[in-house]
Amino acid sequence: QVQLMESGGGFVQAGGSLRLSCAASGRVFSDVAAGWFRQRPGKEHEFVAGVTWNARSTDYASSVQGRFTISRDNVKNTVYLQMTNLKAGDTAVYYCAAAGSAYSARVLQSPNDYSSWGKGTQVTVSS
Repeated sequence: QVQLMESGGGFVQAGGSLRLSCAASGRVFSDVAAGWFRQRPGKEHEFVAGVTWNARSTDYASSVQGRFTISRDNVKNTVYLQMTNLKAGDTAVYYCAAAGSAYSARVLQSPNDYSSWGKGTQVTVSS
């Protein structure tokens, strides 16, 4: 399995920006898809953004489309989530995840497709 550790969360005012990072270690990370999920208070885990192993494809939840950008650096074994124009509704614990199978050609949106998870980082946006 891949070990994942998120960082970069914090407190920000509405309209502000944050960049989350997810550092991977353990088994090879560069050949698996990665994603960001979030869990808002009282809600289930929800897909935020995903990227294929080779970064050729990305996908986003409609609620963050145009505001968030996922990227990865396979040399640094790190996935990023750049978040701009943050809203109070983006307040959540954000988790990064790595897929269990390698070389998927599509972005994975279901939590069931991911086998490794970080512990999460809190993002709080004040209105």
